[in-house]
Amino acid sequence: MKFLILGASGLVGGNCLKYFTEQGHDVLGTHFSFETEHTQFFNTLDLDDENNADVDGFAPDIIVHCGALTWVDYCEENEEESYQKTVQSTLNAIEISKKHNAKLVYLSTDYVFDGKKGLYAEVDDVNPLGVYAKHKLASEQAIQASGVEHLICRITNVYGDEIRGKNFVSRLSENMRKGEAMELKLPSDQYATPVNAWDVARAILKLVAANKSGIYHFAATDYLNRIELAEQVIGYFGHEQVSLIPVTTEQLNQLAPRPLLGGMNASKFNAEFPDFRWSNVDDYLKKLKKRYE
Repeated sequence: MKFLILGASGLVGGNCLKYFTEQGHDVLGTHFSFETEHTQFFNTLDLDDENNADVDGFAPDIIVHCGALTWVDYCEENEEESYQKTVQSTLNAIEISKKHNAKLVYLSTDYVFDGKKGLYAEVDDVNPLGVYAKHKLASEQAIQASGVEHLICRITNVYGDEIRGKNFVSRLSENMRKGEAMELKLPSDQYATPVNAWDVARAILKLVAANKSGIYHFAATDYLNRIELAEQVIGYFGHEQVSLIPVTTEQLNQLAPRPLLGGMNASKFNAEFPDFRWSNVDDYLKKLKKRYE
């Protein structure tokens, strides 16, 4: 299969690029703002940009759209930019999909829910709270209304190997390995289901190979708040200079509202692919520590 990955320099996109290539597929990975040696420039906001990679010449069978503006607090004060980088980029991905009769795989989030229930299933009612959340849902709805063959894969608290090491687990483990003093004020009332980006790539390929469509939730076995997640990392890389301070979301006074009881229920995916094994945070930290030794 021929995969076009929009946003292949990020965490999920980068893992998809690596995994799909390893599995023998033809992959064109693109970047917009952050370049890597394995990606080509593609402006998802302007399909006529003369510097764009030759997507038409590549003629993809599958488009995996990973790009979005994910800084949720920034989105609250920059609504138009959020719309452009999340919704408009998706509308353009739909246009490419129609042009090449390609299946569109969209990476979405548990932020489309309000966080009153937790461990959300695909059939649960959506109720986004903030600008970022509303734009992610608007993107989902645009895809569903477009008529293109599609998959919507909802994920949250993604971690794993990443060039920039921006994700919470990687960043925290790296800081702890340096032995620097840290005081971390983390919300004890925000729960989610952390998932490894490598597993996300594996799950996407499973769905595509089986010609599935519709909405799927991805999740492993962990259901943790940020304090509990940090404690796991400390268990492998911690030191006496780390101070964890539990706070409430209200005390943090963040601009964007958070779904407190978030997270995904992956029962639908698990029932359809009973041999698929999700890794958990502990699995990843073991490998990370061994790598650093």
